[in-house]
Parts: sequence; structure tokens; C-alpha cells
Amino acid sequence: MNDNINEKDWKLFRKKLPGWQEDFMNRLNKEYIEILSQKGKNPSDIFWELDSRIKGDKKMTAVTARDMRRSNMNILLADLLREGAITLGDISDFSEELQERLRRCVNAVEG
Repeated sequence: MNDNINEKDWKLFRKKLPGWQEDFMNRLNKEYIEILSQKGKNPSDIFWELDSRIKGDKKMTAVTARDMRRSNMNILLADLLREGAITLGDISDFSEELQERLRRCVNAVEG
């Protein structure tokens, strides 16, 4: 996945990543609200469930990706796809070559 990155894909990635991250964290926040809104559970159980969830989520690429280097763009995109932060539809504006590389990567993980 370390193939050359064309300039258009690089610029598009830098433009789209912050929005993808915000959308993903918005989804996480809604899931956290669901956890906090559980009825019939002890408050301490809810607290620790949420704490555990946040600890795991904080390690996800969609949350932590700040180091935007051309050399790690493909890896970041593959991780975002794997985590469900983006879909193949979200990369439809990228070059066909990059889309195909990412499709192969996703298929390799799923297969």
C-alpha cells in the first residue's frame, strides 16, 4: 500500500479527513448517550462500560489520525475503512487506482 500518491488524491484526503473524523466522533457520542441512557443497570456498571468503550475508541484511527503525511495516507484510509469510519462510497472522488487498491485491501481483510 506504499504506492505513489498523486497530488489530487493527497489534497482530497487532507480536505476530507477532518470531516470524516467529526462524523465518526458524532456517531460515537450518540452511542455513548445510548450507553448512559440504559435503564435498569447500576450507575457504576454504566460508568465502567462507558469508560471501557472510550478507552478502546480513543485508539481508533478515526479518532487519533492527525499525522497527515503522504507516506501514510493509504494506511490511514485502509484503517478508516476497516473501522467503519468511512465506506467505499466515501472514497468515490479519489482516483480509480487508489479506490481499487483500497478495495483489494478491504477484500483481503474480509476474505
